[in-house]
Amino acid sequence: MVDLASQRLDKWLVVARFARTRSLAQSLVEQGHVRLDGKRVTDGARRLRAGDVLTLALPHSTTVVRVKAGAEKRGSFAVARELYEVLGRG
Repeated sequence: MVDLASQRLDKWLVVARFARTRSLAQSLVEQGHVRLDGKRVTDGARRLRAGDVLTLALPHSTTVVRVKAGAEKRGSFAVARELYEVLGRG
């Protein structure tokens, strides 16, 4: 696990397995598909904190998660699942 003060939003989306690559994560953010605590975020360099709530408008669903931790690199689904708590799906 990594200190969230140093974890960028776009990198977190990759290690948490919401995006396959950093460039895809950046595109999601830049296109306005990510909200942080209810506000649209367009900067992938935004730093995350534990407790932040992300709303992710993904191609086939919308997912709301609470950030719990960060990670250095992408791991298995089980490892990624430890990084967040699902609050809702739609």
